[in-house]
Amino acid sequence: MEDVTGEDCTVRAVIIGVVVTHAAPAAQLERCLAALLADGSLDRIIVVDNGGGAIVPERDDPDDAAGLLDVVRTDNRGYGAAANDGFALAAELGAEHVALLNDDVIVRPGWTAPLVAALARDDRLGAVQPKLLFADREPPTINSLGVEVDEFGAGHDLGFGDPDRSAEPADIAAFTGGAVLFRCGFLDATGGFDERYFLYYEDVDLAARGRALGWRYRCVPDSVVEHIGSATTSGDPSRTLYLQERNRLWCAARNADARTIARAAWLSLRRLRHEPRGVHARALLAGTAGAPVRLWERRSG
Repeated sequence: MEDVTGEDCTVRAVIIGVVVTHAAPAAQLERCLAALLADGSLDRIIVVDNGGGAIVPERDDPDDAAGLLDVVRTDNRGYGAAANDGFALAAELGAEHVALLNDDVIVRPGWTAPLVAALARDDRLGAVQPKLLFADREPPTINSLGVEVDEFGAGHDLGFGDPDRSAEPADIAAFTGGAVLFRCGFLDATGGFDERYFLYYEDVDLAARGRALGWRYRCVPDSVVEHIGSATTSGDPSRTLYLQERNRLWCAARNADARTIARAAWLSLRRLRHEPRGVHARALLAGTAGAPVRLWERRSG
């Protein structure tokens, strides 16, 4: 358990690791879990095996000497559904804060303390994320300092590809789902991830829905983790492209202003000029078909 006292508050952190169908080799998950188990500050580590068949020790396994590890095995209903399953178990265990990690993230010692302290200081922060560096890259290179959304509704990692540098904590428009610490009250208020996305943009959507309720987010660079990147999504590139394009349109329809929605649709139309045209066309059709219900949802709150 991580006990961090500040301004007469004591808070706790529970870590969730999510394993999706296209999980990396077992050695990579083992590397992730080894870093978490060595951290020594966690109440529980919850691995959601989202249909990937990952080999992880069960509770009370001799390799889990501290008894920290819980495993949830589920069909592959997508990243958001897997995360929500983990959030639900964490809530049952009494967590006040829940961290979500990809299985290709390696935490550095002491990574939780700055994040937990940031939440303790500001009760309107719904989520805080660490600085993500690309793993095993020299010189050290930034993967994410948060997420921004452009005029076409596309999400981009702040600082992506820049040399590592010192940085001050800063408010961000959105967080990356690869490594983020949530306040459980935020998850209760928003309902967690929209599972219809399956993969991609569920984090951008959740951040936008939370902002509409008055929540804010912050990157806390004193907390550092390393990210291998794309390991849990390696597979059919056409499927990846389809989901990214469709979900960008869905997210814009649910959360953006009219101008951004129009620009998002224009970009999808423009991409029909380029290969693979069939994938772009299917994504545009699915994104457009799903827009009306999301426009209705935003009006109904």
